[in-house]
Amino acid sequence: MNKPVIAIVGRPNVGKSTLFNKLIGQRLSIVDDTPGVTRDRIYGETEWCGHTVMVVDTGGIEPKTDDVILSQMRRQAQLAIDTASAIILVTDLKSGMVATDMDVAQMLQKAGKPVVLCVNKCDAVGEPPMEFYEFYNLGLGEPVQVSAVHGHGTGDLLDRVFEHLHFADDEEEDSAVINVAVIGKPNAGKSSLINKITDEERCIVSDIAGTTRDTIDTLVENRFGRFNFTDTAGLRRQSRIYDDIEKYSILRAKMAIERSDVCVIMIDAAEGVTEQDTKVAGLAHDAGRACVIAVNKWDAIEKNDKTMQEFRKKLDAEFAFMSYAPQVFISAKTGLRLDRLFESIVMSSENACLRIKTGMLNELLAQATTRVQPPSDKGKRLKIYYMTQAGVKPPTFVFFCNDKELFHFSYLRYLENRIREAFGMEGTPIKMVVRERGEK
Repeated sequence: MNKPVIAIVGRPNVGKSTLFNKLIGQRLSIVDDTPGVTRDRIYGETEWCGHTVMVVDTGGIEPKTDDVILSQMRRQAQLAIDTASAIILVTDLKSGMVATDMDVAQMLQKAGKPVVLCVNKCDAVGEPPMEFYEFYNLGLGEPVQVSAVHGHGTGDLLDRVFEHLHFADDEEEDSAVINVAVIGKPNAGKSSLINKITDEERCIVSDIAGTTRDTIDTLVENRFGRFNFTDTAGLRRQSRIYDDIEKYSILRAKMAIERSDVCVIMIDAAEGVTEQDTKVAGLAHDAGRACVIAVNKWDAIEKNDKTMQEFRKKLDAEFAFMSYAPQVFISAKTGLRLDRLFESIVMSSENACLRIKTGMLNELLAQATTRVQPPSDKGKRLKIYYMTQAGVKPPTFVFFCNDKELFHFSYLRYLENRIREAFGMEGTPIKMVVRERGEK
């Protein structure tokens, strides 16, 4: 069942992201004193009075601007307003009511949605100061005094908002959703991919590197299943990161990798494979996440009958450490091979959750050790007693032996290849653990 949506809107730097983080109970949206930090729509969930709702943080609205990014931020905020069940207009007590507040209030009145006026930064407890009462001039009814930093008044604010929401009696639980993090260098086409998949301007797209700052979740449902796509900030070399906001963005991108089931590693076909691409892929590999390599902008490449084959050779060489990852050549602009991308995501997710019976594993182990004898050192030979699967995401296999010092990494790699050969496991890394008998 679709949950009601609450949009948080207002001019820049009034504390929308701070309020958003307080309502959802986690630091999902980047908070900084610099105006215009939030650009896209950021979604989160909050529960109140036994009901769960979606909350949307938006970029600051500048009704009169010619700036490319600011005008797209305004469009993103308008999309949030159009899809919302109710709207929270955030204003700032310390700076008082300004002309932009009045412009935004008029914009919301035209939308015809229920609006609750929130006066933020009322940090003192007790009766509101005289400046509070000037916000009645916005014509949106009685304001609610809130301190987003300390959490004062957020309960009263939600009570007022929930008066305008309608809930069905039979709220259903969400079925299994595959969490997909889209990662890569700046300008690889991550936001364009999300927009093409959702068929709407879900994320701001610009040639300016670093346009995306927050991690942006988008729920997608199609014939392949249900997916939660997370658009992340482009990951640049550490030496090129100059400001705190970009540091926060990269931290959010790394957190998105940690909570994902599958990582789609976006590569710009026009630029080719770079060292930074392999470093970004290494983050997902080290986190043990299933991976799909998506080569974007394939429509913009001049091709002959050997172009794809030659590009695959480059990928195989540069991504030798993650040879398990399927490679898909796509175009986020035209939608080329997006079906194949979804198929690879589903397959990788399923393989990451695959469980194999201990009996089948030990039968495979017996065949593998018969074909290639375990290594020996100074007359002492490695004996592998048995193996078992200890976990999933990634699939983790534990080998019990007589002496783990004899278990050479090359033989471990050989056994990993036999497991992949027998059970597939495409799209997911495999973790191998060696223990001596009796060791906990």
